[in-house]
Amino acid sequence: MIRAGLFLYDRMARRQTLPASGALDLDGLGLKPEYRRGYSYSDCWVDDARLVIANAICAREHGASIVPRTTFVSAERENGRWRAAVRGPDGDAEVTARAIVNAGGPWVLQVLGAAAAHASAGIKLVQGSHIVVERLFQGEHAYILQNDDRRVVFACPYEGEYTLIGTTDIGLGPDAQRCAVTDDEVEYLCRAANRYFSRQLAPADVKWSYCGIRALIDGGEGNPAEVSRDYRLRLDGRRGEAPLLSVLGGKITTYRRLAERALARLAPFFPRMGPPWTQQAHLPGGALPEGRPQAHRAALAAHYPGLPPELIATLVARHGARAADILRGASVLSDMGTAFGANLYAREIDYFVADEWARSAEDVLWRRTKAGLHLSPDQRDRVGTYVRSVIGGP
Repeated sequence: MIRAGLFLYDRMARRQTLPASGALDLDGLGLKPEYRRGYSYSDCWVDDARLVIANAICAREHGASIVPRTTFVSAERENGRWRAAVRGPDGDAEVTARAIVNAGGPWVLQVLGAAAAHASAGIKLVQGSHIVVERLFQGEHAYILQNDDRRVVFACPYEGEYTLIGTTDIGLGPDAQRCAVTDDEVEYLCRAANRYFSRQLAPADVKWSYCGIRALIDGGEGNPAEVSRDYRLRLDGRRGEAPLLSVLGGKITTYRRLAERALARLAPFFPRMGPPWTQQAHLPGGALPEGRPQAHRAALAAHYPGLPPELIATLVARHGARAADILRGASVLSDMGTAFGANLYAREIDYFVADEWARSAEDVLWRRTKAGLHLSPDQRDRVGTYVRSVIGGP
């Protein structure tokens, strides 16, 4: 059955850079000896936090004003426009707009309510959690593990030294505002891995865990794992009124197509809107030589022979082609400033603060990077002290 599915996958996907699927021998890959045969296929992965930053930078470079840490409080229509109240780090403010796009994710219903729109949108909130443990297997491949509850769990290489295991599907109430990884979820993911891997895990082996809330379209399914990951666009507003477009559901792999379709729904309100353009456009840092990070690493290593290759590789992994912006003028390692460990230097933190809206140690250690996994508590504290000194905080 798996082979038939991969046969269809190979033929329905327009493979341009990824190899086809195939059977493989599982011997020596870290699994229990009873698992001898498997199948491989190729897919892509992304650091979701870096993807958010790349999109925000791209929007800024196209003229958008990006205001992180700003809460949407309320909005009302007035003379064919929206008048919205927002609350940011510097206090309350008011903005006007010809349209509002409600891409609030788990807070999509709260945004609808704050805009005095009908807040019943058929959304189900589902918590998904991941755990990070010391590396369970060698190699750059990941595993899809069939669990005993008919769900699949992924085990992926993570940050060089670790394995990322997830995710879970836990239904939440409609008013959930926060999530936290539960002991049951940790045990569930450990059990899923222990069914297959030779090295057995216990909750005490977890080095880090995190969770998120997915806002999925509620089709009445009782099992959260069966809820559709599709999306729906809902347009509120009578003829002549300023529109409110809400994005319901969706998933990361189709976010750019979703955005183009959202703008298509708003096109009647913006007669001068241009055509879609993102399908062939690189995100900031994505225009790599030959389309390969390896080629860019080699070019930078040749241009900066006084810098360690592992530092260059780390920066290219995080910033792509824009690693050159951080390295510019750094002929020797001391030019990178204070070393905090894990190839994190003051010069890169300066870049995070100046160009990527970082304002705290957590921003640097867990959002713009995952360096927090590799640093001691004292090293993490030093990062926080440095960030505060850069932004002028106490």
